Amino acid sequence: MAENAGGHKYIFVVGGVMSGVGKGILTSSLGKILSARGIKVNLMKIDPYLNVDAGTMNPTEHGEVFVLDSGLETDQDMGNYERFLNRDLGPEDYMTSGMVYRSVIDRERNLGYGGKCVEAVPHVRDEILERITRAGESGGTDVTVVEIGGTIGDFSNALFIDAARVIKMRRPHDVLFVMVSYLPVPGTLGEMKTKPTQNAVRELNGYGVQPDFIVARSTHPLDQRRKEKLAIQCNVEPDHIISAPDVDSIYDVPLNVEKDGLSGLVLKALGMEAVSSDLKEWEAMAAHAHNGTRSVKIGIVGKYFDTGDFVLSDAYLSVIEAIKFSAFTAAVKPDIHWLNAKDYEKDPAKVSELAQYDGIIVPGGFGETGIEGKINAIQYVREHKIPYFGLCYGMQLMTVEYARNVAGIPGAHTTEIKEDAADPVILILPEQKEKLARKDYGGSMRLGAYPCDVQSGTVAYAAYAEMGKTDVDARRGDSGEGGVHGSTMTEAQGPRNEADASVLRISERHRHRYEVNPDYVERLRAAGLVFSGTSPDGTLCEIAELPRAAHPFMLGTQFHPELKARPLSPHPLFDEFLKASLDHSHTQ
Repeated sequence: MAENAGGHKYIFVVGGVMSGVGKGILTSSLGKILSARGIKVNLMKIDPYLNVDAGTMNPTEHGEVFVLDSGLETDQDMGNYERFLNRDLGPEDYMTSGMVYRSVIDRERNLGYGGKCVEAVPHVRDEILERITRAGESGGTDVTVVEIGGTIGDFSNALFIDAARVIKMRRPHDVLFVMVSYLPVPGTLGEMKTKPTQNAVRELNGYGVQPDFIVARSTHPLDQRRKEKLAIQCNVEPDHIISAPDVDSIYDVPLNVEKDGLSGLVLKALGMEAVSSDLKEWEAMAAHAHNGTRSVKIGIVGKYFDTGDFVLSDAYLSVIEAIKFSAFTAAVKPDIHWLNAKDYEKDPAKVSELAQYDGIIVPGGFGETGIEGKINAIQYVREHKIPYFGLCYGMQLMTVEYARNVAGIPGAHTTEIKEDAADPVILILPEQKEKLARKDYGGSMRLGAYPCDVQSGTVAYAAYAEMGKTDVDARRGDSGEGGVHGSTMTEAQGPRNEADASVLRISERHRHRYEVNPDYVERLRAAGLVFSGTSPDGTLCEIAELPRAAHPFMLGTQFHPELKARPLSPHPLFDEFLKASLDHSHTQ
């Protein structure tokens, strides 16, 4: 275990030159390499936007909304934090300007400031300070790594940097600043340029902050000459300039920065001692990302496809990563293709192209765009026995398709799209109807972790039961805390209770307002659709599937299993989907 002579330690990660240089991955990697040395690490994200949370943001602009067990809707970086640490994070580990200002204003309205004139400094800054220290020092950890969103010079994150400066001033030996900065290599010059980073450091100095480390992002590794130049011009020790060139996989980043001995340098700068680094399991996982001997071709039928691959990959980030983790385990390379549902809506015959895929996923989403195209795709893969995995909306539409084309309910629809549907097979939850009526949109869906009972003899039960046979404690992550094997199943080693050995209780994360209408469940069951997972009281259908005898893999979940998938602990349902897809590829 770590020996910490001082108090709790903080590492603030800030961005220089431009956005999108990888602050989130560097923060995740710091957490990984420190935890691999026995340090108890916490990761925290600060987003400077005025939204109270990420839930109301358009995924084509901001990327995926990642949901915590608590139900808090957060930035996608929180997903990377959990995946790299292999454990769950709490709501105190996420902060936005909207949260801060709302808290300050609510306190002022309740006379919490005793009639004082409330100002950005000190009152807003003090609220930020209190949230950072509360997150850091209440979780039994040694080090908190805090990513401050945005770029140095942005007006919106100035108070957060100032709050970090105050913590550094009060506790100079317990705080480090790491700047992640981009070093361009202009094509016409063919030479890596350090001047933008020099200017970014000077701008950070204007806040009263001096970086202790510079992580140099670029297309190429940083050479010794430029390390020395940055060291002199930026007043940073040469060995504290860390090279971080582009890599094929983000899971290579922790290994890459350790080539410069980053964890040891950070621990030394913080006056901490720790055990030797143990990244063997991570190294093996990262190697699988490159060494797959064959590929599996997966199609994702979605709607966020009109603005380019860059936005697309962000909009479905957790789904993509979950596919990768199960593929790594199976020693195959995932060949992922983006399929626009609107194409299948305009030209239903085009769904025949799905025959070339080993498996199809319809991920979560909202709204009517491309909905009939998705239903056409689902019908095709059901009839042609192509493995199918439906996530949230993908389960709802799978149910609608089955109701229309198998159960003899031609008017089946979701009231999200058609309020006066003749057969509302998918219906808004009663409490959600009330919320929408009063325009209570933000943070008001069915959010976060809920229990689900899975019935024996089903595809879902077999997947979770297989997971339960593993040594859970040995696979909960570096800190021994709740990896997916520890948190997905509340009783990973067996049934819910001795009286009912046919039920397995799991816990998964949700984000939705609509559910399968209970009035249609028996008709759907009679037609062959199996609701293998329900809420403990039996009222809500959480997993729908077809038996193996009817289809190699046709399963949908009302929850989002991708939010619990991690590189060292792939999700069992994604594992089963990949297995079925690989089996299907052998038959073609």
